[in-house]
Amino acid sequence: MRVISKKTLIAYWEKHPNAEQALRAWYDEVRNAKWLNSQDIKRQFVTASFVAGNRVVFNIKGNQHRLIVAVAYKLGVVYIKFVGTHAEYDRIDATKVGG
Repeated sequence: MRVISKKTLIAYWEKHPNAEQALRAWYDEVRNAKWLNSQDIKRQFVTASFVAGNRVVFNIKGNQHRLIVAVAYKLGVVYIKFVGTHAEYDRIDATKVGG
């Protein structure tokens, strides 16, 4: 899968260094994945949650951080919509954040 955009992850882990290793691992796994549907994601990330608009919520570093992406399965692209702490996630609408 192509991840758009790694810069978002880098900017986040520069502010939250404790998330760097987990986000790098997530990025590497997703770059090597070939997701055709939500079941493919669930097989790889059992704790992933699915919300409207082909959006997926990932728990990062023991649920300390949350990552929301939109997946375009046919294009093989994952768009990062939000990365933040669990507390920040609680204050946003996962179906609308990031446009």
